[in-house]
Amino acid sequence: MSELTQLFPQPLWQWFAQICAIPHPSKHEQALSAYIQHWAKDKGLSIVEDSVGNLIIKKPAFAGMEDRKIVVLQAHLDMVPQKNADKVHNFETDPIEAYVDGDWVKARGTTLGSDNGIGMASALAILGSDTIKHGPLEVLLTIDEEAGMTGAFGLEAGMLEAEILINTDSEQEGEIYMGCAGGVDGQISLPMSWQSPEQSNSSFSLTLSGLKGGHSGVNIHLCRGNANKLLARFLFDYADDLAIELVSFSGGSLRNAIPREASISFMLPPENLSALNQAIAAFQALVREELAIADPDMLLTLAEVPAHTKVMGEDSQNTLIDLLHVCPNGVIRMSDEVEGVTETSLNVGVISTQDDSVEILCLIRSLIDSGRSEVTGMITALTNLAGADVEFSGAYPGWKPDTSSAVMAIVRDTYNDIYHKDPTVMVIHAGLECGLFKEPYPAMDMVSIGPTIRYPHSPDEMVNITTVGQYWQLLLAVLERIPVRD
Repeated sequence: MSELTQLFPQPLWQWFAQICAIPHPSKHEQALSAYIQHWAKDKGLSIVEDSVGNLIIKKPAFAGMEDRKIVVLQAHLDMVPQKNADKVHNFETDPIEAYVDGDWVKARGTTLGSDNGIGMASALAILGSDTIKHGPLEVLLTIDEEAGMTGAFGLEAGMLEAEILINTDSEQEGEIYMGCAGGVDGQISLPMSWQSPEQSNSSFSLTLSGLKGGHSGVNIHLCRGNANKLLARFLFDYADDLAIELVSFSGGSLRNAIPREASISFMLPPENLSALNQAIAAFQALVREELAIADPDMLLTLAEVPAHTKVMGEDSQNTLIDLLHVCPNGVIRMSDEVEGVTETSLNVGVISTQDDSVEILCLIRSLIDSGRSEVTGMITALTNLAGADVEFSGAYPGWKPDTSSAVMAIVRDTYNDIYHKDPTVMVIHAGLECGLFKEPYPAMDMVSIGPTIRYPHSPDEMVNITTVGQYWQLLLAVLERIPVRD
């Protein structure tokens, strides 16, 4: 990754290369945390690991700027672990293979971790500099943002002294975020009964792949295919006619990533194999036509597998197919207040078949609490009808926009002065940690900025090199313009 370390700005990219070299998927950030702690102590910086594992690093002001308001730069330590099916990679032990492709940095077959590694790298590069001008500075690096926001939930009052927080987790240069969606996880558990299969039936697996996937908030409005929903639709259309006996359904790997792949195992009469192949071809052509712009490369792959000893009971199978097919997914409502922004959405993210149930993990997002409640109500009603159980957990609040934010005005005006155009002030349909920070720090003034990142939460993730430089210049200029304390 030596080519990364030559990019502008070098201190940031040198840190990002180091971050890529140390495995840090969600819930396994310990090695990266230990490396940062050791580095900070060698630099003579004050560093504290709080009770949940967040890192708080403090640095004195640049000479002459001691009277400025204290600023905290915030990023998260973890990354989303997603890889292509043909990629051999262990996220807990293997480094990310990052490389330069034109004006983009990408990874070979896996997520890159630019979400939020670039923001983390920028904060650490500033901590390591003796020439960057800033007032008293704090850096907050949280754990487990992508898999539950454990770090943000666990941040206690009194750990930070800052009046201003700059979150570095946004993904579009030229946009300033002053609000975000809240969310809640839903886990549906549908009881399964089993029976013996027809002994003459043949066994197969059918895999749906080739979809783009992506971030279940930022990309949800693009109407990409959801592998779980598409495979459920195939079963709804053809299972009865083909006399399919379903054995298992699995799909997706993270509740906050649009599922790119899903598969089923099943049995059916050998005489229906020709009709099955015809159905596969017809359905593939239909979906490719429907998603010709949003997601044109869906692929269905059939393979013969060893015989199974049990299949789902008829009632269980029918209920599962109906539940998956009717379950809402994608954009539920667009915002009336912020043009072009999703207000409420649902992602049917992960499906797994257990010994006595099928488990379905969903993530519901909304800019407003009533929107979130409406969707949890819809899911509850569906599970009542299906005889399933549902539990909602991990609810986190949205970040209510503050149009009078002083730091937002500083960032907006600074951007205009540097680039001679107005940035777009936005609300993001994703779970930034700022809403949770408002609980222990209600008076903190917050804003979120970042470079352009495409396809986060998928192996197609990439970060634009030019915009990283623009983000860096904006961040340094903002820090220099932070006003004096009252």
